[in-house]
Amino acid sequence: MFTFVVFSCMIFAAIPASTFNVSVSLAAPSNASFVSPSYLSFSIEQDRWTDWAGLDTRNEFFYNALTNIEDIAGELPRLRVGADSADRTNFQSGLKETESVFESPTSTTPYPEADSDVVGEAFYRAARHLPPGTHVTWGVNLRELNATAAYLETKAIAAAFNSFPASSGLVLDAIEIGNEANDYVEDYFRSDNYSVAQYVSEWTTLAANVSAVVPINEDSTIKFWAGSFASANHSTSDWIPQQLFDNGLLTSSAGMQIDTYSQHLYNGVATSCGTISNCLQGLMTKDYIRGNLSAFTADIAVAKAYNLSYILGETNSYARHGAPGISNSAGAALWALDYVFFASQLGIDRLFFHEGVGYRYNFIQPVTLNISIIDGTLDEPLPPHVQPLYYAAIIIAEAIGKKGNVSVAEISLNSTTVSGYAFYTYEGEISKALFINSEGYFTNTTTERTSVHLDLDFVNGTNTGNAPSEMTVKRLEIGYADDTSGLTWGGQTYETSDARVSGNHSVERYDVSIGIDLLATQAVLVTFSN
Repeated sequence: MFTFVVFSCMIFAAIPASTFNVSVSLAAPSNASFVSPSYLSFSIEQDRWTDWAGLDTRNEFFYNALTNIEDIAGELPRLRVGADSADRTNFQSGLKETESVFESPTSTTPYPEADSDVVGEAFYRAARHLPPGTHVTWGVNLRELNATAAYLETKAIAAAFNSFPASSGLVLDAIEIGNEANDYVEDYFRSDNYSVAQYVSEWTTLAANVSAVVPINEDSTIKFWAGSFASANHSTSDWIPQQLFDNGLLTSSAGMQIDTYSQHLYNGVATSCGTISNCLQGLMTKDYIRGNLSAFTADIAVAKAYNLSYILGETNSYARHGAPGISNSAGAALWALDYVFFASQLGIDRLFFHEGVGYRYNFIQPVTLNISIIDGTLDEPLPPHVQPLYYAAIIIAEAIGKKGNVSVAEISLNSTTVSGYAFYTYEGEISKALFINSEGYFTNTTTERTSVHLDLDFVNGTNTGNAPSEMTVKRLEIGYADDTSGLTWGGQTYETSDARVSGNHSVERYDVSIGIDLLATQAVLVTFSN
C-alpha cells in the first residue's frame, strides 16, 4: 500500500462560493472538552446479537470493522447490548440458539425487531468472540416486572464474563435495567397514570436483585446505567434527570451504584420533510444539529452535579431504524461528524450509535441481507458491508488519535454550512482540525458544485510557541450527498468483503498560508506541523 502526497494546490471543478478567515487558537481554550478514543461507540439491538458476535465462531466482518477503529484510535468502541429487545427477553437455561418471534417484513420496516426472545447461557457467552479489550454494557428486562427473569439473565451475563480468560480483556462495564420506560404507557405495558415515582420504585426493586448476583456494590467496577428514556419532556419537567433524583433514584443501596445517566436521542422521523434531498439537507444543517443537542444542556448539568457521566446511550439519525436513502447516505456521514463533536462541546461523555441487522442507519451490516433495507422487497443477497456512516467512525477515530487526553474545541465560523473543530494534545497544543461542509450536493442538483476557501489564522492564546507552517490535508471524497456507496477517505475505501481498508493512501501537503479549498458535501482532516 502506498501513500501519495500532493504538494500543490488542488484545482476543483467547482464554483468558489465564499472565503472565510478562520481563527484557530494555538493553545486549547478553556472550554475545550476532553474526548475518549472510544467517544463514538455502538448500541446493538440484542434480538440478533449472535449475528453480530457469532455463536460458535466469531463474525469476522464485525470483528474487523471494530478492530479497524482500534488500530487508528488505540481503543475499541464500547458496546451496549439491549435496547427494545432487552425488555422482550426471557431466559431458559441450557438453550443454545435464541428462540425469537418476528413479524413479517414490510416496506416501512424491512427488518423488524423481535416481538419476543428466549435466550440461554450461550447467548451471553457469544461475547467471547469480541475483540480483546471490548467493554460491554448489557440490558435486562424491566418491562415485564419479572424479577426471576431479570435475575437469571443477569446471572448468565455475570457468569459469561467471569468465564472469559483474563487475557481476553473483555470487561462488563454496567447493567442497564429496562429500555425507554417512558414509552411503556404508549406501548400498553403500564396504565395511563404511570409515573416517574412508579418507575423509580420498580427499578429499585429489580436493581436490588440484580446487584446481589453480579455483584454490583461499592467495591466492584461494574455499575448501573439509569434513565435510558426515549425523550425528555422539558416543558413539563417529566422524565428528566432531576425528577428521577428528586424521587430518590440515587438513595437506595443499588441506586448508589449508578454512575451513568443515559439519554436516548433520535433526530426526528423522516415522514414529513419531503424529498430525500430536503430531508437529508435538513439532517445535515448546523442549526438543526445544534438545536437537537442543546435541548439537553440543563440535563447534562444536573447529571454532572451528581457526579454522573452523561451519555447518549442510544442515538442515530432518524428514528424507526432510519429513513431510506437518507440514513444510509453519504450525507449522513457528514451529519455524524458534526453531531458527535458538537455533542462533546456540551459535556456529553460518549455516544452509542444504535445498530440492528438490516437497519437503514447502520454503520455496519454484519451479515448477508436477503431483502432490501429500502423497501423490504426480495433482493439479490447482499454480503456483509459497511455503510457511509462507517467513514465517520474512522474519521472520528483518526481525529482523536491514539495518544490519549485529546481535547476538542469548536472553531467559530460565520457560516450556516461549514463547521470546524480543533484538536489539542495533552499539553494543550494544536495538532489537527476538522472542517465539514454540509451544503448538500445531490444527484438532482442542477447547478455546479460550489466550494469554500478557508484561510487559517493562528491565535496565540496562552501559547507562545510558533504557529504551524505546514499542513497535511486528508479528504472524505463524496460524489453526491445521497450516494449510498463509493466514498473514499484519503483515497481509500472500506467497502470491501472483509471490512479491511483498500487502496492507495492519498493526502495533500501545503503551506498553511495557502489555505484549504473545501467542496460542498465534503470533509477534511488537517494535521499541522512546523
